[in-house]
Amino acid sequence: MALLALEFPPVSHLIEWPDLFGSAPFAVNKVVLLMFLSVAVVFGVFATAGSRRSLVPTGVQNFAESVVEFVQDGIILQTMGPEGLKYTPFLLTMFSFIFVGNIVGIIPLLQMPVNARMAVPAMLALLVWVIFIAVGIKHQGLFGYFRSVMFPPGVPKALYVLVTPIELVSTILVRPLSLAVRLFANMLAGHLLLVSFAVIAAALFKATVVGAALPGALLVALTGFEVLVAVLQAFIFTILAAVYIGGSMHPEH
Repeated sequence: MALLALEFPPVSHLIEWPDLFGSAPFAVNKVVLLMFLSVAVVFGVFATAGSRRSLVPTGVQNFAESVVEFVQDGIILQTMGPEGLKYTPFLLTMFSFIFVGNIVGIIPLLQMPVNARMAVPAMLALLVWVIFIAVGIKHQGLFGYFRSVMFPPGVPKALYVLVTPIELVSTILVRPLSLAVRLFANMLAGHLLLVSFAVIAAALFKATVVGAALPGALLVALTGFEVLVAVLQAFIFTILAAVYIGGSMHPEH
């Protein structure tokens, strides 16, 4: 009979939280607090690492320098070249914030990825959008940038009727939209999977410990997989941001 008690909470109960302080649209709820916590963790780690500056890095400094090297060698140099190293602070901060905002989804008691709410990925994508357009205008000029976007070289002139609107919509609308939706959808899907298997395991555990073994094992495996997803989604978002900014720095030839 215990199996009959299996009941999945509504999706709204998994992603919406009551306002703790204030009222809409400036209310502070659990997700906002976790966002502030993510900012504080990122700032605290790099501030602590920067205050030590030992010739032989250990502990927090070693960890922070490893993250910096990963972003520079694995993202910036691979997509933007040496000229893109000046964007290290921005891309490093974005990667770190997204990762911490993702990883809180598997931490007990917190268990809500910040980026499973569309507002945060949308704001990050909007920031990237503003930067890569501003960089394009700065390096190529207003008309030069949009000319390179709408009239890519090497395309037969007759095809510009089709290519121009596609390229314009892709650059202006699809890029930021895809950045935001990809991050949001992956983190929300992972959150729903973890909650689903947690509910199933808890319900079966009440009936029989043996019956909860399989969903419990899957829950542990999915939790480990979500750690990988947290890193991967932070990496994908950051490397695409680097690609878009790098592409705006120089027109195609």
